[in-house]
Amino acid sequence: MKLDLHQLLEQQAETSRLIQDISAVAGKLSLQCYLVGGFVRDTLLGRKSKDIDIVVVGDGLAFADALSSALNIHPVVKFEAFGTAMIPLENMELEIATARKEVYRRDSRNPDVQATDLKEDLKRRDFTVNAMAIQINRENFGEFIDPFGGLRDLKARRIITPLDPKETFFEDPLRMFRALRFAAQLAFSIEADTFRAIKKYAGRIHIVSNERIRDEFLKILSVKTPSRGIMMLEKSGLFTELFPEMEALRGVESQDGHRHKDVYFHTLKVLDNIAACTDDRDLRLAALFHDIAKPVTKRFIKGIGWTFHGHEDVGARMFETIGRKLRLPSRNIKRICKLIRLHLRPIAVASSGVTDSAVRRLMVEAGEDIEDLLILCRADITSKNRDRVRRYHANFERVASRISEVEEKDKLRAFQSPLDGNAIMQMFGLRPGPEVGKIKHHIEEAILEGEIENNYPAAKAYAEKNKEKLIDLYLRND
Repeated sequence: MKLDLHQLLEQQAETSRLIQDISAVAGKLSLQCYLVGGFVRDTLLGRKSKDIDIVVVGDGLAFADALSSALNIHPVVKFEAFGTAMIPLENMELEIATARKEVYRRDSRNPDVQATDLKEDLKRRDFTVNAMAIQINRENFGEFIDPFGGLRDLKARRIITPLDPKETFFEDPLRMFRALRFAAQLAFSIEADTFRAIKKYAGRIHIVSNERIRDEFLKILSVKTPSRGIMMLEKSGLFTELFPEMEALRGVESQDGHRHKDVYFHTLKVLDNIAACTDDRDLRLAALFHDIAKPVTKRFIKGIGWTFHGHEDVGARMFETIGRKLRLPSRNIKRICKLIRLHLRPIAVASSGVTDSAVRRLMVEAGEDIEDLLILCRADITSKNRDRVRRYHANFERVASRISEVEEKDKLRAFQSPLDGNAIMQMFGLRPGPEVGKIKHHIEEAILEGEIENNYPAAKAYAEKNKEKLIDLYLRND
């Protein structure tokens, strides 16, 4: 059957013109050329695709060079071992591949690649909804090729492999993650045999590089309702394989009439609360792992009940290990660790009376992430008790209001001592050493306690006035 590709792309005029240009180059080289994969799937779903995937029956690398010249876009990024090339466009990426089949070794997901025809190329693809093609040669423009019933499964909103799922997932375990990611992104179901194969081979995910796992995991975390993807990950066994610490969050324990909530389902609710108000990836990660240390810090104190003392600090340290495992950038790991470490602080500030001193210290510790910290803390309110929720939200509003007032007055967003080490050494006649840091810290404390304003003249005047006292504290007594 033929599709009216121009009509399907009527809202994407630039993409439609690009496909005509690709078709013209294919005609000049007398090569069969097809749109494939995610681009075809998304076009049929009425979604705009970020990438265009092209399969060429013949020399795909030579085709990429010719297309690059025709489009006047350079350079072409080539992966010769796989017969693929990438041409970066302004708003998307164009990937060209030689039609190929892949043979996998048992202990690796890196295949041996051989050139083949279109049907063999489609056979090697992960799911039927990604194994459809549209020919774009002029003589057969719009011809729809669907050997595995991808359109049927697209209409049924179903993820299923074109071949035996055990073979598909054994050869390339990353496809298990991709199945769950597509199901979460598209709100599709996963066919029963396909899901059983994922559960059977979940342990093979460890032969996949952490970087590839990270990319798929973050895509799952980025969907509109990420708890859906996390629950599928958990049911498949992949979540436990990657984050065994999370399994301990499940369940409710009762003692002497005291019960604690199921931290796993609380965590998923917090994650969805965050997703409803921000796409920030770091915040979503902080939400998912903010209570990860509750199981290891859980204690029952008679007459009081369950406590999780210090879980925020332990959790921050645990996430540092997880972040490195996921190969996250160090700046993101530090930010997420800070959000986890401080996620109880705003409510503690509210409980202590929202003093200026407490607000200043919170602002200094949170720095530029203070608003994001408040978003996380609001999302952390999942109680079914409406009165309690109302009280918590009222307390947060008080804290947020005081933060705005103190920020306007004290300019603490990126707090640094107005007197640096050089100024203190010159003023006190000191050489570099621990005493300089102690005096600097003392001045910072005076600012945070509201004794002096956060500016150089006030800090200098305070240091001069208290010079003898500071010398007694940090020099003569050492």
